Amino acid sequence: MNFWNTAIGFFWRDETLAVLGMVLAIAALLFHFRKDERKSLFNTLGFFFACMAGQFASSLMHALEFTRASEVLHEVFVIGAGIAIIRLWGELLFRIVLPLARLSPPRITEDIIVIIAYIAWGMVRLRYAGLDLGSIVATSAMMTAVVAFAMQDTLGNILGGLALQLDNSVEIGDWIKVDDIAGKVVDIRWRSTLVETRNWETVVFPNSQLMKNKFVVLGRRTDQPVQWRRWVWFNVGLDTLPTKVISVVEESILQTEINNVAKNPPPNCVLMDMDNKGYARYAIRYWLTDLLQDDPTDAALRWHIMTALQRSGIKLAMEERSIHITKENEKYEEVVRNREVLLRMKTLRRVELFSQMTDEELKALAERLKYSPFAKGNIISKQGTIAHWLYIIINGETEVYLETPGGGKRIIRALGKGSFFGEMGMMTGAPRAASVVAKTDVECYRVDKEMFEEILHARPTIADEMSQILAVRRAELDSALLDIDAESAQKEISRQRGEILATIKRFFGLGNQV
Repeated sequence: MNFWNTAIGFFWRDETLAVLGMVLAIAALLFHFRKDERKSLFNTLGFFFACMAGQFASSLMHALEFTRASEVLHEVFVIGAGIAIIRLWGELLFRIVLPLARLSPPRITEDIIVIIAYIAWGMVRLRYAGLDLGSIVATSAMMTAVVAFAMQDTLGNILGGLALQLDNSVEIGDWIKVDDIAGKVVDIRWRSTLVETRNWETVVFPNSQLMKNKFVVLGRRTDQPVQWRRWVWFNVGLDTLPTKVISVVEESILQTEINNVAKNPPPNCVLMDMDNKGYARYAIRYWLTDLLQDDPTDAALRWHIMTALQRSGIKLAMEERSIHITKENEKYEEVVRNREVLLRMKTLRRVELFSQMTDEELKALAERLKYSPFAKGNIISKQGTIAHWLYIIINGETEVYLETPGGGKRIIRALGKGSFFGEMGMMTGAPRAASVVAKTDVECYRVDKEMFEEILHARPTIADEMSQILAVRRAELDSALLDIDAESAQKEISRQRGEILATIKRFFGLGNQV
């Protein structure tokens, strides 16, 4: 009985219960708030309870009257338990308390402070055990020098990490490029800096390497938002004026809301080179706001460039290393051409505006249609602008909206396959009454005034038929905007029909032919 009383008395001190309660409380908080770090928490708790078990074992040795050995072991395990408690307090302070106070010091700060606390705790316990620390330091100078020489790489990494933090060379969240590796800095520790790449790789850079070598911090500029300039290259034949290419591309990009492309500075297109291979080399330069989305944003810009050039009849030039000449059978070419014309006639026939035209008139118009693709987000038609053509949607979906005086948008309706818009601009020259934006990638046929003029002069009565359709379309838009009842709308159609017909006649120079 005296044996167990002696052992328990040596093991269970006045502060033991408070220490156990504190450890369990901190562990519960970390377990709840830091779910992704539970494995590390279990390891720390395991080490703590192992040290407690070691203290109990030393108390048994004390009861067996191995007094000196039990005191040494007890002190060793007390130091170990203290290290575990310091670790738990460090995690509580730096990973829960400070983040709640909106302070997020880098991991290296936690590591350095915790290591200093370890050393201080060890020295306090050694001093408490009766060791003369002054004599130990004085007699171990040579040993310290040997250890420092052996650990020079480790010390270099620690000092390098501190230097990176002190002069703000790199911060957590920065994108850096080292040699051919680019990624986001996610942690700066006492030994290394962790960088996550776009390929879901985590690269560990020793801090001393970053201090000794050059690295690039991407997208960072003093007093400016984070954005990184990117270049998207394309080639166009020398037979097209650079001013036209630049104008077409810039107009398309600047009028479109493209994710992750900065508005300021605005994207710009530049002529970079001309060579003897028959093409000019251009680049669209833009500023990327989310550095993770580099390739997807480049791809979106290429698609917008491609569709803008196609709409303007400008072909991309490709370098050719060999030339293959193939003579197609004339009959086969005729079949392909007729098939395309029939497809276009079928599309035109579904458009109410052209429903009264004969097959010959539809065929003449179909042969002159212009294919016009648009990328998602492109503004196809801008409210208030003047454009003498209409679009027929053959694939995709658009959205029609009004721009309010305050700069807002009022959605009117969505248009899909088979719908058309811009008819008032083509038939009367009136400014666009609303804006149309591509909700998806959109393919259209474009009908210009010049294409239609010849047909209209050949049969002027078409204008009378179309004036009715245009009056109905305008009344539908007015009803949506002004909430006009059906009877009033019908009166408005009758009134506007005459005005529209007179405008068509003036616009196409029909005189009194109708």
